[in-house]
Amino acid sequence: MSASSLEHLGLWTADLERLRAWYERWLGAVAGERYENRETGFSSYFLSFAGGARLELMQRAGEELGLRAHVAFAVGDVDALVEQLRAAGVPVLGEPRATGDGYYEAVVADPDGNRVELMH
Repeated sequence: MSASSLEHLGLWTADLERLRAWYERWLGAVAGERYENRETGFSSYFLSFAGGARLELMQRAGEELGLRAHVAFAVGDVDALVEQLRAAGVPVLGEPRATGDGYYEAVVADPDGNRVELMH
């Protein structure tokens, strides 16, 4: 069996532009062109991050929203970013802390309520 790699993670949203702008502003995402399938009503963006990770944001009426786990981003200064997010009204779900497995992390909510782990 050959090794595999994770290509991307997808999130459903009811507001594609709002979620794209949030990931661009706070986590440095670079969005590709918006994809539209007018026959199915499906729209999406692929967001690229430093290191090669990609996140697909998807919208179509009637789809269940979000991710039922979390998505994690390595950031430079967890404390500083959490304070910037808090000042902007972003919900902080888990305060910055050292974990038992050697990470330093915090958890915030994106505009759709998805859990976004910020770590280093």
